[in-house]
Amino acid sequence: MRTVAVLGGGIGGLAASYYLCKSPHVSKVVTLESSSRFGGWMWSTRRSDGAVFEHGPRGIRPAGAVGRNTLNMVDDLGLAGEILPVTYSHVASKNRYLYVNKQLHRMPSGISGLLQTVPPFSRPLLLSVAPEMLVKKGKKEDESIHSFVSRRFGKELADIAVDSLCRGVFAGDCRKLSVRSCFPVLYNAEQHRGSVTLGMLLGTGPNHVIPPGPLSQRSIKESWAQWSLSRGMESLPESITEFLEQSGRVQLHREAAVKHISPSASGWTIHLEDGVMTADHIISALPAKALSSVLPLSCQPLIQQLQDISTVTVAVVNLEYEGSILPVTGFGHLVPSSEDQGLLGVVYDSVPFPEHNRPNGQTTRVTVMMGGAWFQEVFGVPEAVTDERLLARATEAVQCHLGVTTVPSWARVCLHRDCIPQYYQGHFRAVESMRSFIKEHNLPLSLIGSSYDGVSVNDVIFSGRTAVEELLGTGVNAGI
Repeated sequence: MRTVAVLGGGIGGLAASYYLCKSPHVSKVVTLESSSRFGGWMWSTRRSDGAVFEHGPRGIRPAGAVGRNTLNMVDDLGLAGEILPVTYSHVASKNRYLYVNKQLHRMPSGISGLLQTVPPFSRPLLLSVAPEMLVKKGKKEDESIHSFVSRRFGKELADIAVDSLCRGVFAGDCRKLSVRSCFPVLYNAEQHRGSVTLGMLLGTGPNHVIPPGPLSQRSIKESWAQWSLSRGMESLPESITEFLEQSGRVQLHREAAVKHISPSASGWTIHLEDGVMTADHIISALPAKALSSVLPLSCQPLIQQLQDISTVTVAVVNLEYEGSILPVTGFGHLVPSSEDQGLLGVVYDSVPFPEHNRPNGQTTRVTVMMGGAWFQEVFGVPEAVTDERLLARATEAVQCHLGVTTVPSWARVCLHRDCIPQYYQGHFRAVESMRSFIKEHNLPLSLIGSSYDGVSVNDVIFSGRTAVEELLGTGVNAGI
């Protein structure tokens, strides 16, 4: 394999470039990013007084094969000393809230939480969980998350807890999202064990084998629930970029928007604004719709399926307040769609990561998430929404939900257009079909990133690794 072009310089494209760079079988890697910076949605503001604010992902889970894989990469990049871990015993892990009926409710946890009736639920959660083991296995090859949870655990849990969870994770509507694609662990538990509860207890079959490195072993020993980095999450793509630059094997191009790609005798001709280049293989980390707009017309069935993957727009408003203003301590609170469609949730950033507060004087940082699948319905078209309106809506939410009467001392509004792909029912079939088309037509093309196999940072990084392994014919245990 002579030249591999990676389209897109978000965390997926950088991860693919990183794994390609580690292989002796690739002589040249070219990474093309249309914007002026690498890192995509992993974006941090570092203020001169030491405060750090996250505009994208603010914490990564260490669990599972994909979590171990990311920590192994972080270790390799020399970032272990910058890790900010949050353990399962931390108040941010134990206390998560729902805002229902105009008040905050702590989510039940532990044995007592299962046995008692805890508002906003009308009965003990044990009465929803225990009978689940007797529910018959579903016969559909896919169904909505709401339908799956209602069938197995009851409608109340689906309407309140799962609706809120899907808004927090996917900024999406659980009545449309696919359980098979969004929560494969739940789907596989039912398929392999006949019960989600039994699947969680006994496992759901074989998984990727990723040996834990020193940092991953530490996360297990210290019982981490999530982690961040001392200079913010953007440190991760910055460190990968620096690693690639120092390797001497990767050409990194910013402001290099791909206009069109066309088949050539050796692979692809890539048309840029200021010239053309050739590659033997393309790994596309572009959003599905962006890739669809540059493919040749001969890929029409693939183009259509890429265009069919929907995305949602999320407004992220970072707020800083003087003093300690939170009435409760915890990770934050989510809001079910029945309570307020426009407001997805509020994260109490200063609780899990106080290290990101400015060092002098006590402050409280929170982030308000708005819109998602309901953005247009509530706020109108993204192009017409002003920062002032979003800021006013965010500060009003903090005032109403948390009783904060002071005004923020600092604020930043970020409107992330089309930032989270929505895996609707049948998504897995569409992805299978796309990859089948690529294989049948011998296209030297790999699809990675959040449009296909998971939206978390861990999933996106792992998709880059998987694509490189498939391209080079190596296995996950081949020591890449």
